[in-house]
Amino acid sequence: MKSFFLGILTMFVLATVKAQNELPPLDKSPMDMCYYPVNYPILKIQHKGDAPLVARVIYGRPQKNNRVIFGDLVPYHNVWRLGANEATEIEFFRDVKINNKKVPKGKYTLYAIPDTSKWTLIVNKETDTWGAFDYDEKKDLLRADVPVKKRTDTVDVFTICFDGDDKNKTELQMVWDNQEARLPISW
Repeated sequence: MKSFFLGILTMFVLATVKAQNELPPLDKSPMDMCYYPVNYPILKIQHKGDAPLVARVIYGRPQKNNRVIFGDLVPYHNVWRLGANEATEIEFFRDVKINNKKVPKGKYTLYAIPDTSKWTLIVNKETDTWGAFDYDEKKDLLRADVPVKKRTDTVDVFTICFDGDDKNKTELQMVWDNQEARLPISW
């Protein structure tokens, strides 16, 4: 009887230790981050950048995986989280302008409503949300329509990055499948 209880206790301890050592599975849509100025953290530690940090985007990177993206996986005319998993967040470290409208320094969620010829990009005050399930239009700070350009290549992994190195403006570039949209930002 003593051996039985000792065996049960040993199995319990081993199961607890194993559970503590297991890592969560790798997400199929990893999270990524981009900065303006581009490569800001690297420039900062190398003491090569003198420009102040303007913006940072944190987003999930879904993959095409031979799927039809726009109009199917990402339906037209619906609010999209602009990536995968958690809704995409953009943080401005200074006041900026989008569509000639002031966006105060702060953290926001960035959504999109894709269409065949344009995307409506939405800067929303609600943050730390998953997907677009709880999207609330009343919390929109602004909406900006940007044209969609068809690319000649196919980009398998959804990518967001800043393009341009002007001292007072940039474009937030969003690319997936054979589509590309750019949001002008100035300060």
